[in-house]
Amino acid sequence: MKKFVEQNLFWIRKPLKAVIDEGKIEIYTEPGTDLWQRTYYGFQNDNAPVLQMKSEDPFFTFMVKTQFESRHRFDQCGVVIYLDSENWIKASIEYENEEYQRLGSVVTNHGYSDWATTDIPASIKEMWYRLSRRESDYCMECSTDGVIFKQMRICHLWEGAKEITFGIYACSPERSSFKATFSHMEITECKWEAHT
Repeated sequence: MKKFVEQNLFWIRKPLKAVIDEGKIEIYTEPGTDLWQRTYYGFQNDNAPVLQMKSEDPFFTFMVKTQFESRHRFDQCGVVIYLDSENWIKASIEYENEEYQRLGSVVTNHGYSDWATTDIPASIKEMWYRLSRRESDYCMECSTDGVIFKQMRICHLWEGAKEITFGIYACSPERSSFKATFSHMEITECKWEAHT
């Protein structure tokens, strides 16, 4: 097991305000920021801040705890593998209204995004994520306590077989801003066991 090494982090679009402190990272989102490509809505938006590191390891797990003060529709923060504008994966909670928000994931291959979700109460303001890699296949899991994880999705990233870049992101697609806090980041051996 090894801790997330802050010196290896680099920004894809640095936000106007972010704080990297020992043990946690805070991102303050800016209005009109998002990650989405084409499907259904017809628009493309590729301007969310992403803080990542690189790895050629074909088998590993990245874990992080998110805490968020989102209050406006589509506010979101979570984990991401961002290779380029047309090839990426993200898992997060998107705020919808005072009653519910959407826990979900997006996989974008060759410029087309999908979105798989489940509704959860709007009162939830923290979530753990676990992103595991087995070569070019990936598993995303979530947890409310950092101990018991539930599978969100298994997927394939067509350009994700060699070196990848992965980490955290936060954004506010509409006219809003909030603070997203990331902590307990670590990289471990792959927790997603091979299928037998």
